[in-house]
Amino acid sequence: MNTACRNFVDRGRRDWCKAAASAGMAVAFLSFATLLAPWADGAETFPGTGRSNGDVTLFSFDDVSVPFTHNLGLTMHRPEKLAENPVVRRGEKGTPDEFGVQFYGSVVRDGDRYRMWYVAVDSELEKDPRSVQIWRPAYAESRDGIHWTKPELGLVEYRGDRRNNLIAIEPAPLGIINLKVIVEPDDPDPTRRYKMTAQAWWREGEGRGRGTLAVLFSADGLRWHAAVKSPPVGGLLPKEDLLLPEYHFEAAGGLYRWNGVYFATGQSAPPGVRGTREYSGREILLHRSPDFIHWSRTASVGFLRGSQHQSFPYGEGEECHEGVSVWNRGNVLLGLYGQWHGGKQWKDRTVDLGFLVSNDGLHFREPVPESVFLPRGHDGAWDQGGVLQGQGFENVGDRTFIWYGAWDPRVGTEYKPRGGVGLATLPRDRFGSLSPKDTTHPAELITAPVELKAGTRLLVNVDGLSEQGVLRVELLDLQERPLPQFAGVNAAVVRQSGLATPVTWSGAAQFGEVRGPTRIRVIFDGDRRQQVAVYALYLQN
Repeated sequence: MNTACRNFVDRGRRDWCKAAASAGMAVAFLSFATLLAPWADGAETFPGTGRSNGDVTLFSFDDVSVPFTHNLGLTMHRPEKLAENPVVRRGEKGTPDEFGVQFYGSVVRDGDRYRMWYVAVDSELEKDPRSVQIWRPAYAESRDGIHWTKPELGLVEYRGDRRNNLIAIEPAPLGIINLKVIVEPDDPDPTRRYKMTAQAWWREGEGRGRGTLAVLFSADGLRWHAAVKSPPVGGLLPKEDLLLPEYHFEAAGGLYRWNGVYFATGQSAPPGVRGTREYSGREILLHRSPDFIHWSRTASVGFLRGSQHQSFPYGEGEECHEGVSVWNRGNVLLGLYGQWHGGKQWKDRTVDLGFLVSNDGLHFREPVPESVFLPRGHDGAWDQGGVLQGQGFENVGDRTFIWYGAWDPRVGTEYKPRGGVGLATLPRDRFGSLSPKDTTHPAELITAPVELKAGTRLLVNVDGLSEQGVLRVELLDLQERPLPQFAGVNAAVVRQSGLATPVTWSGAAQFGEVRGPTRIRVIFDGDRRQQVAVYALYLQN
């Protein structure tokens, strides 16, 4: 790996801390600000889920947080794949992942390290692809998110040897094909601080079947136990002992907690007992639980692609593959889903990744419909044919890290050595930006209402600023009337680009004096305002 690649993480951390420190000295203090719409879990703090201690991020592409614009165009930005990918590769001969590293898994920053759970596939897949015992949950860890090790955990015997990176589950399933992990360090029960949903089998049956939803707890992320006293033992349909017995649910596309409720995302298979409205193909399906143990048989269809309202055979159209993986940012959820491109035969089926956003935990949408966020690799690449949305997102210094997997569904590649975990990055939080379309017209945005009290800083993620292209930031009341101390001649003027540029107002105005719901107006000004791109506003506690 080149020197630039090795150093950019540490450099980014320094730059981000410097910006934050500068903001702390320069910015007048606002309050903890929240969108008026209900959002996740109030003051609870669970760093392992990606939430940032109650901070609020208003992304430019989020038309709920930023509902009003004039003369602004939205551009979505793709991340860049690391040239050295995959960062986690298949193991040596004789190891549990000698045949494949399947990233239907998770990455979580836990303290000073990054922890990864994935599915290891051994060479028995070539001999019996319908066996459920070839899929085993495995573990890796990293200090920087780029260089990973597979520690010898000594927990599970594999081919007569415990020197491997397999995690332990009790009672042990025969196989696990998908899994997602979140960390809740504030859970009062220390044995439940790590939580996992998985698609698992506890016994063989006719054919491989599709497994069933399993829910698991752990104190350390390595030794797991079933969350229910009598775990499901069927694993195949039709069985009455499934956790969700009414119909098949391919679980563990994603896992998140929203307003005190746990959600497991996935897809169901035909014919299924899915939504109340007719549609075709794989959907994004959401099941939920108040306590992670009892899961409702009722479900919500969280997202459908436009083409799914047409009629086509399962697998042959444009569908959603394996639910949505979720990055919980506190007031908003970001997510990735598989854009399944179907065909009549497997040789004509491929998968890219699309980008989703949700403000209520139930309904997801694409900022730009049918836009490819992360494309599959070209033929001959390690991620040819299809990419997988493992649940792995993190801001690392001045970059956003996104870990992803690979699976080529086409005939002729399905049972060849495959997979790995790749890393894609983009500048911190720069998923999408708003810029003026026409310099002959005014350009501005107005946010949803926020509440302002003493204690929070306002920063903007912006590029392209100059003396001839600036941002003027004003505060408005709920009826969008300007607050005189913070508008007009008293508006804040932002001239410096950056990932976290502070917004400051001159004069003696005290933000703590602002009462009631408040909107933020951002005006793009100057002869070169067309070059300005706004990515996000931050209200930091």
